[in-house]
Parts: sequence; C-alpha cells; structure tokens
Amino acid sequence: MDDIFHDLLDEFNRIQSAQRDERKQCLEDRRFCFVAGAQWEDSLGKQFQNKPRLETNKVRLSVLRILNEYKNNRVGVTFISKDGDKEGKLTNTCADLYRSCEQDSVAEEAYDNAFLEALAGGFGAWRLHQEYDDEEDCDNEEQHIRISPIHDADRFVFFDLDAKRQDKADATKCYILHTLTPESYRKKYDKEPTAWPNLINSAFFDWSTPSITYIAEVYVKEEYKTHVYVFEEVDGTEVRVLQKDYNDKAERLIMSGAKEIRRKPITTNRVHKYIMDGGGILEDCGYIAGKGIPVVPVYGTYLFIDNIERISGHVRVVKDVQRLKNMQISKLAEIAALSPVEKPIFTSEQIAGHQHQWSREHIDNYPYMLINPIIDQNGNSQVVGPAAFTKPPQVPPAMAALLGVTEQDIKDLLGNSNTGEDLQTQQSGRAIELIHSRLDMQSFNYIANMARAIRRSAEIWLGMAKEVYIEKDRSLRGLSSEGEYTSVNLKQPALDKNMGLVYENNLEEADFDVVASVGPSSTSKRQAIVRSLTGMLQFVQDPETVQVLSAMVLANMEGEGIEDVRKYFRNKLIKIGVVEGSKEEMDELSKEPQKPMDPQSQFMLASSQQAAAMAQKAQADTQLSLAKAAEIKAKISLTGVPEIGR
Repeated sequence: MDDIFHDLLDEFNRIQSAQRDERKQCLEDRRFCFVAGAQWEDSLGKQFQNKPRLETNKVRLSVLRILNEYKNNRVGVTFISKDGDKEGKLTNTCADLYRSCEQDSVAEEAYDNAFLEALAGGFGAWRLHQEYDDEEDCDNEEQHIRISPIHDADRFVFFDLDAKRQDKADATKCYILHTLTPESYRKKYDKEPTAWPNLINSAFFDWSTPSITYIAEVYVKEEYKTHVYVFEEVDGTEVRVLQKDYNDKAERLIMSGAKEIRRKPITTNRVHKYIMDGGGILEDCGYIAGKGIPVVPVYGTYLFIDNIERISGHVRVVKDVQRLKNMQISKLAEIAALSPVEKPIFTSEQIAGHQHQWSREHIDNYPYMLINPIIDQNGNSQVVGPAAFTKPPQVPPAMAALLGVTEQDIKDLLGNSNTGEDLQTQQSGRAIELIHSRLDMQSFNYIANMARAIRRSAEIWLGMAKEVYIEKDRSLRGLSSEGEYTSVNLKQPALDKNMGLVYENNLEEADFDVVASVGPSSTSKRQAIVRSLTGMLQFVQDPETVQVLSAMVLANMEGEGIEDVRKYFRNKLIKIGVVEGSKEEMDELSKEPQKPMDPQSQFMLASSQQAAAMAQKAQADTQLSLAKAAEIKAKISLTGVPEIGR
C-alpha cells in the first residue's frame, strides 16, 4: 500500500505541475465572467486604485445565451447493436433505463454545471457512481447508478498525462479532490488531518488552510488477462463464455449437448478506487463496477500544442477587449464626475463675506449672487466681474473613436446576438431560419463537445449497468423517449425463434455502441410537429389523410390533463396501422372489448361483404368458362374435328 500511495502521489505532482498554468487560466476566466470585481484583478486594479473601476460585463450575457441555447437543445443518446440494429428490445430497454437514471439523479444539474464551466473556463466534469437503494437494510443489496456534478473541475479533476482522447476513454488514472473541514475529517477518519503535499508556490492552489483540508479520490485502471471460451451448440451456433462466468454457464451448455471448441486469451480492464490524503491511503474501496473510469470531462476548446493540453472557453479571447472597455467607461465616468459647469474665478476681496452663499449656490438655488466691489488706489469703488472661468473637461477624440472600435471588437469575438433580437414581424420564415442558423453556429462547437461527453457518459453507464443490474426478476423503472414511464423486469425467461430458452432484458448481454444526438427537448419537438401538421391540414383534401393528420396533432398536444386524450389518439393511430405500437400497447389493445357497430357501419360492412362475394362469384364464373373452353379445345384436337371458325 505504501508503494501504491507514493507512486500515485508522485504521478499527481507531475500532472499538477504540467497542467497548473492552463488550469489557473481556466479558473481566472470563470472568475472574470461571474465574480464581481474580478475583471480588475491583478496589476490592472493597482493602476486604477482610488479611481472609478466600473464593469460592463458583456461576456456574461454571451455565455448565458449559449448556455440557454444548449438547454433548449438537449443531448440524447441511442444504443445500437454491433450489427447496426437499433430497434431491438434490449437497446430500447437500455435507453429507457439510462433516461430514468438521468431523471432520478437530476443529471441536468450535473450536465448544466459541467457545460457552464467548460463554456466559461474551458473545463468541466461530472461523475457516475453506484449507491445502495437502502443503506440501512443489510439484506437489500440492490444498487442504482447515479450521476453527480463535480464543481470547480478545473481545480479538482486531473487525468494522467498519457490520456490524449478528448473524452479520456484512454485514461488510466484520475484524481478528484474533495474538501473537508478539520472537524469533519476527524469525525470521519478518527485522526488528525494530514495535508496532501503542495508543490506549487501559489496562493491560487493552497491545499491546506486553517479551515479546509483536501483529500483525493483516485481511480486506477488496471489491465488483466483472462480467457473467453467458445462452445458450439447442437445446431452449430457458437456461444462465448467469459472465464468469470465459466462455472455458471459452461455446465448448462455441456448438459444441452454443446462442446468446447476453442478458447481465446483476451485483455480487459477493471478500475480500482482509493481514498487518500497526504499521509497515505485512507480507504481501499476495491474494484468498482464497469471497465472505465467513471469521470466524464467536458471541454470548451481542446488542443495539444507542444505536447501540452491546451484548453480554453468562450471568455479567454475577449478578456483584453473587455478590460479595455471597462477602462474607457471608468475614465468617462471620472470625466463626467468632474464639474461640467463653468465656474467664475474671483479675487479673495470680491468673495470675502459671501463664501457661504457661493458654496451653497448649487443647493439653495439663490435668485442672485453677491460679490464685493474693488476699491482702486484713489478710493473709488469699481464693480469688476470674474477674472476668468474654469473650463469643463473634454472627452479626448481618441477615446471617442476607441469606444466604437472596442464595441465592434466585442461583438466580433463574442458573436453579435443583436441580430436575433431585431427580428421583424414582416420577415419571412426562411430569413428567420437563416438568422437562427447563424446564431447557432456560434455555439455549435461547445454543444458538439457536450454531445461527445454525454456519449462517453452513456458508455460508462452501460459498462456499470452490466455489473449492477444483474438480479433476476428485479423490477426497474424506465423512461421512454416520449416521456412515458415504463416497467422493466430483468432476466425474464422466454423462448426464442428456435424454441430455446433465453432471458429477456439481460443487461449482461448488452454489448452496444452509443450514438449521441443534439436536438430540441421532447416538448419542443411536439410543438414543432403540431405546427407542421396543422399547416399541412389546409392543403389536404383526402378525408382519410385528414383523419390521420388530425389524430397525430391531438396525439402530440401538450398541456395539463391531456395525457388521456393523447393516449386515446395514439391507440387510434395504432389500430389503423399508422403507428407501430409496443408489445405492451398491443397487449392492452387486444384486451379491449369490441364495441358494437352502429347501424350505418353495419350496413356499410354488409354491403362491402356482398360486393366482395359477388366479385368472387364473377371471378369463379370466368375461371369456369375458361376451363370449359380449354376442355372443348382439347377434345377437338384429339378427335381431329376442325375447330369452329377455321
């Protein structure tokens, strides 16, 4: 354990030293965007000390606009089998369970936090972990997978330096730092806090303070070799069994007549988890479920330059222009704060005795002001006006020109969002679509990186689910793509097409690929469908098509208390064959009692049946006539009698 601890500690120090400067910039970018006064930090604030330091934070508005664009276009995942079939029952089961996991974990909080940190600073992350359904019940060993946020990921999450993929699927080590107060540390571990060593001489990253102690949660991916055994069943089908499942499955296969034909050595992974502080390993948590490190990173912009991981967000490129804007606004405020009114300049003799009146002139607004006459050398009194007037400060021409340039630079770097706010009611739909497309392109890179991260999250979840959801007949709650809850019973026995015993919803057999797609939420999709179908209705004349479109409109309507109406019209579409229903829906429809037909429908049905019978009779008569003609022709050819009409 001591060797493991020192090896992991040494590697962390190397990772931290290599990534310190980049991560520090990420933190500064997030502070620049969201912390009041952070745009004047460092040497710039010292230069403007004792002067106005105003902030016109246009960066924050741009970041929040892209965040809202992402929230309106959530990322969904689809599980696809290795042969490309995405309509299989098990793939749908995995998708339903993953959506339910997201809902139960309030995963949107983790996603939004990671996306915002990546958007503003350049790096965000969330984690997956397993927890027991009931921690107090010693007999209940059922677990669920949960998705949790990681705050301040640019400070607290580090992957090994050999990991080059953006989703870090190739990482072999990951460190997550947690903060504890000394009191909580002593209560949890029953020892005095030991700080994780700090090799960075910077106030930016103090590992241990009088009130906070850092501990590290460490994941280590270990490779190990095993075998896969291939059995050939009686019908020639090959079945592969992993070494860890050999005792459970091999005997059953042999009893059914299968034979072992070969074995193949393979290399696979398992992940070891540790909790440690500066003094050693606090907890050896053993191996966790799944083959991948359950930490998902999100990047704003991700590059490798000079073999160093370079990451940045939306704020980095506009910081200098934003600071220049703040300096200009602050200088203008300083100029405006000076007196803009011309003030008269008098001699002390002229103002003597009237100082109080002149000092309160702008407050009391006197109707007139008094000054003393000046006595010349001959003793004569002379009324003389002010010697001069003060001039109000003037805005330098260079500053006025620079203000316009700075404003345009900010728009160029952040993306001009005013275009979307200047939509006119008379503009065509095509013009509006082009405007929105132009705005979407400004945020596409960040949303695409988020889609890549959620795809990786689903891959990690599937690897964990294959080892967590293994109980036979266990009931889980799923969530369909339409937002309907489903019930999933694991490992249900059933017969395949060859009448062999199989187990449905067996996640241990779920070897799927994951595809992430970006699009509007289910509510937005339904609203768009309703608008499109409603627009189509005015151009359709066929009554049957009108009936189908109307039913689809009502089946996709949104609103409180409309669920039963939507279900009714969906069932109607299933009955007429427009929509393919699920197995549960088909079973439910088959149990519905048949409603008696009204007289008009009975008459129409009888008429159609009579017409069909008459058509069948006419067809039979025609076939009989043709058969008789063929028979007569055959007899004539045999007797040699000339054919009629020859």
